[in-house]
Amino acid sequence: MQLYPAIDLRAGRVVRLSQGEADRETSYHHDPVAQAEAFADAGAAWIHVVDLDRAFGSGDNQGAVAAIARAMEGRVRVQMGGGLRTLGAVEAVLSLGVERGVLGTAAITDPDLVARAVTRVGSERLAVGLDTKGGLVAIRGWVETAPVTAVEVASRVLGDGARTIIYTDVARDGMLTGPDVTGATALAALGAEVIASGGVATLEDLRAARRAGLAGAIVGRALYEAKFTLRDALHAVA
Repeated sequence: MQLYPAIDLRAGRVVRLSQGEADRETSYHHDPVAQAEAFADAGAAWIHVVDLDRAFGSGDNQGAVAAIARAMEGRVRVQMGGGLRTLGAVEAVLSLGVERGVLGTAAITDPDLVARAVTRVGSERLAVGLDTKGGLVAIRGWVETAPVTAVEVASRVLGDGARTIIYTDVARDGMLTGPDVTGATALAALGAEVIASGGVATLEDLRAARRAGLAGAIVGRALYEAKFTLRDALHAVA
């Protein structure tokens, strides 16, 4: 199982939101490259980066993403999502040195996009982010929901050639209440490599995800608030 320490970017700063709400922000670091370096020094193999400004349609953090990718080249692989809603956007971030781009809203609103993206960049360089809110898939920076479930969308995108799904229960994100392992396992049962995101609070949360056979887990707030160290987290999922 792989661990993905998270760097959420807003106006060039490292922040975390509670339940994805833009007005519930906590700022943790003004230098995202320094944060990435700290994760690399602690032994991370991957870093998960989210461009919140792009997700909310209020700009982008492309310069910071590029700087992180340059600093991590040859050391740590970077996975990046947030507002990637076209094939061109995915290709652009991959050209910066990002290893894997994450499609979110567009995987729901543009049903043909996943198949085209898999054909163009390959399934190993693409993930689909499925975020749920009240049982339905959340889109457009989590401010709207689509009338479909995560299982329905996962079945379709797997049929289109996608392999990796990042699953988030929005209600748990940034709340330290534990990830939705049950929901993630339901997607894994379809044949997906599922990365659980949102709510990780303890090392036992990570062990539960590992026991469930999930491919990975994303950890943010628990690391920033020193609930445990990254080294201990990496040991828990090994």
